[in-house]
Amino acid sequence: MREPTAVIGILAAILFTYLIVAPIVSLLADAFRVQFADSMRIGQSAGAFTFYNLARVFKSIVAPDILWYPLIHTISVALGAMAIALVAGGIMAWLISRTDILGRKWFATALIVPYMLPSWTIALAWSAVFLNRTVGGQPGWMESLGFEPPDWLAYGQLPITVVLALHYTPFVILLFGNALRSFDSQLEDSARMLGARASVVARRIIIPLMRPSLLSALTLIFAKCLGDFGVAYILGAPVKYDVLATSLFRSVTARQGGEAAVLAGVIILIGTISVLIDARLVREARRFVTIGSKGSMNRAQRLGSWRLPMSALAALMFTVSVAIPLVVLFLSTVMRVPGQFAFDNFTWDYWIGHDLPTTALSTGILVTPDFWQAAWNSLWMVGIAAVCAGVLGVLVGYVVVRTPLKSIGAYLRYVTFLPYLVPGIAFAAACLSIFAVPHGPIPALYGTAAILILALMADQMPFASRAGISAMMQLGKDPEEAAQVAGAGWWKRLVKVVIPIQKGPLAAGILLPFISGLKGLSLVIMLATPGTDLLTTYAIRLADFGYSQAADAVVLMLSAIAFFGTLFLQKATKTSLASGLGG
Repeated sequence: MREPTAVIGILAAILFTYLIVAPIVSLLADAFRVQFADSMRIGQSAGAFTFYNLARVFKSIVAPDILWYPLIHTISVALGAMAIALVAGGIMAWLISRTDILGRKWFATALIVPYMLPSWTIALAWSAVFLNRTVGGQPGWMESLGFEPPDWLAYGQLPITVVLALHYTPFVILLFGNALRSFDSQLEDSARMLGARASVVARRIIIPLMRPSLLSALTLIFAKCLGDFGVAYILGAPVKYDVLATSLFRSVTARQGGEAAVLAGVIILIGTISVLIDARLVREARRFVTIGSKGSMNRAQRLGSWRLPMSALAALMFTVSVAIPLVVLFLSTVMRVPGQFAFDNFTWDYWIGHDLPTTALSTGILVTPDFWQAAWNSLWMVGIAAVCAGVLGVLVGYVVVRTPLKSIGAYLRYVTFLPYLVPGIAFAAACLSIFAVPHGPIPALYGTAAILILALMADQMPFASRAGISAMMQLGKDPEEAAQVAGAGWWKRLVKVVIPIQKGPLAAGILLPFISGLKGLSLVIMLATPGTDLLTTYAIRLADFGYSQAADAVVLMLSAIAFFGTLFLQKATKTSLASGLGG
């Protein structure tokens, strides 16, 4: 036990095989098994091998509604979001990284705030403003002001595309901005001295060198849009505008296990391809190297008379993507009738009121036991999952770097990365396929906190394990060998030497999964029940009931926790999301 890395590696491999590989394999196997609900219809016993599920999803009379229309919607929404994010994010990245706009450092952080918030925060704000009576319920702001928004503006492809683009624009700002900051401005100066116009410099010098970072940002946006559930559910479900994520959710809730397995397999395949493309682009990016002095690499371009208009453009971007959505959500929580700005229409009842005229919500959010129960569930469930992921990430890193069994190290490196290839909604379906029924001594976990903790922990392992591996690769063997010479066993060396030295990466491996788990919805929407609601699922249930003011209040509280938690994470780990932009 003085060198138990091999034993720990084998135990970790068994654990992650059960938590990650087994659910995915079980889910994909369900695509070729007769489900109990279909056994009478197709005349085969439940569990028998079949191609019925594939035929139903790909070429039956209902295939267009199950797969093809949602697939077309998913691709069109993702492409639209990528295009908008590319234009908006590219301009903002250039302004922050290479110009002297006013408030440059402030914008470097402010413009990535949308990614610190749940993706469907802007969707709820959009719904509050443009909601119409197509699906009943309370009127939206525009309708209250005398203008009835058309369906194409209130629901469907346009709002989903715009909202996803605003949420994921920070990807372009971060990746493209970091590349621009590393770009040697002497190359531009040389081209201009030779008489090249600005368009030629951009087309022949800047864009070719920036292409890997731009394409990497776009593939990441595509992968994220593929598995995003909340935005499409809020803005698409009222008019039955399904994407793959919501179609999968409908299949699961309709207890069509085989159909859900095929859809999840399609999502996993597309997600895997997009991530592998991104990995290839990152490798190609290493071939692009510019040489120049440090001072010449980050010289800000003076905008002159354009400085004020460009600063106003950056302020407009922040206003549209952050300020307006949050202000709309807050105002909606203090209005009895949305969009009516009369003084007697404002109230704090949805925050602290009693005896509200609603059936299932008689008190304000802050005095509702269900809200505090969901908040407590979020803190302790996500907290336990994050701590477990962080500790396991350090152990994985230790085993990968130190174990003499290189095959175990390689297996752990790849198996802990596997959830990154699987969009959250598909991984949730995978967890349901194996944890919703008893297996040997392990009982059925659906409806318990255990299934949420296990799913959250497994889903966050790519980040935690990469943090652990990176940290251990930077830690030499000398401190441990000195402790071993002094007679310290492996456990004492881990506690007294390794963890104190690597407390920064360990904190990041815990805090990052915690913040990500708090605001995530796609993974937990199919796993949580009313008794195990988190803040995310509680807000969605309130929105489903038509209690929009209460749902918006919950989302504001959740956004505050996610935002300030992210700031705390950056301060605790002495890192900054905006560090690549000079912020």
